Amino acid sequence: MKTVRKFRWCMILLICAITIINYLDRTALGVAAPTILETTGITKEQYSWVVSAFQLAYTIGQPIMGFFIDTIGLRLGFAICAIVWGLATMGHALTGTWQGLAFMRSIMGFSEASAIPAGIKTASIWFPAKERGIASGIFNMGTSFGAMLAPPLIAWCILFQGWQFAFVVSGSLALIAALAWFTFYRDPKDSKMLSAEERAYIEAGQEKYLNIDKKEKVSISSILSQRNFWGIGIARFLADPAWGTINFWVPIFFVETLHFSLKEIAMFVWLPFLMADLGCLASGFVAKFLNDRGFSLIRSRLITFSIGAVLMMTIGFVSIVQNPYLAVFLVSLGGFSHQLLSTVASTLGGDLFKKNQVATAVGMAGACAWTGQLIFNLFIGAFVGIIGFGPFFIALAFFDVIGAVVLWIFIRENKIENSNFQLERN
Repeated sequence: MKTVRKFRWCMILLICAITIINYLDRTALGVAAPTILETTGITKEQYSWVVSAFQLAYTIGQPIMGFFIDTIGLRLGFAICAIVWGLATMGHALTGTWQGLAFMRSIMGFSEASAIPAGIKTASIWFPAKERGIASGIFNMGTSFGAMLAPPLIAWCILFQGWQFAFVVSGSLALIAALAWFTFYRDPKDSKMLSAEERAYIEAGQEKYLNIDKKEKVSISSILSQRNFWGIGIARFLADPAWGTINFWVPIFFVETLHFSLKEIAMFVWLPFLMADLGCLASGFVAKFLNDRGFSLIRSRLITFSIGAVLMMTIGFVSIVQNPYLAVFLVSLGGFSHQLLSTVASTLGGDLFKKNQVATAVGMAGACAWTGQLIFNLFIGAFVGIIGFGPFFIALAFFDVIGAVVLWIFIRENKIENSNFQLERN
């Protein structure tokens, strides 16, 4: 079989495409929410329970899905997960009660939790360390690009045939994604389309101290005992409420506070996700820029996270601006800032943990992130009708600054091994 030049980038584009579908599926509910609430009589509080069902299942599912992928293998494990979430997405169309939606969201959330662990593991094993941040940024673009595609696609489906049709269409895409992944993905050691030169380039650029003995099993207790895990986990706990708010509540904020119509939602609500895409891409390039100028790999990641945290503070001004287009801009800048720092936090899992621990560690940190989302979502659901959205945007302005401080305190790189790696790389 003929090899493909720079085939590693094809693999990261494949996982990016599947992540686009993953996030399109989960964002569909937020876009359809105003219509669903109006036609079914579901209240905002009940809607928050539906969202919370997804978030709780996603929180529980991330470490389990990470362990599942590390154990059964990336190719088969991720394909199974995509099939399950696709069927669950389509199942939304079969129910019109909050209980039924909550059930489908639970199945969907548990299986969709595989996406980030699978993506980071793909970047970890397919790329040298100096390119890992860029690869993670490209893959992570799928999270915001999928959410960006959801508003026009879901709004069109609703206007064309109804909200149930929207979930049938989005769920079908996941089944196609599962087939594509299982057909085309192989690990580098098994890929016949990867040249010997590129395979050697990848292996030479990876940290040897993160390699494993084939007989070594995944140890959850070992991950939990590392301060690096808690640094990433706490930072993500503080960061992800912003992403949950943008995904699940901003469309409602646009309708109720900014008085946007469904057509205006389709026109404007995708902008935060476009900016988020740019944040994903910028994350890897900023870290590489710093690394190329003498900062260690880990320190370059921490500085990039801190830049994103400072930029994220601008979202607090959403609470006081009167111009709806300025509010859209500030939320969009928040999307950029969040994905800039969130990509860093996820990539650190590939930098600091052994190859057989990456998906599990990233999944466990993801559980911390989604715990933060879940708690924040419940607070919004309970109090937004009383105090409005303003106080929640103010809170989001400060969470990531605290997260940056936590990272600087907790994260420790292996100085001896890292210095050896830097010498080998140079």
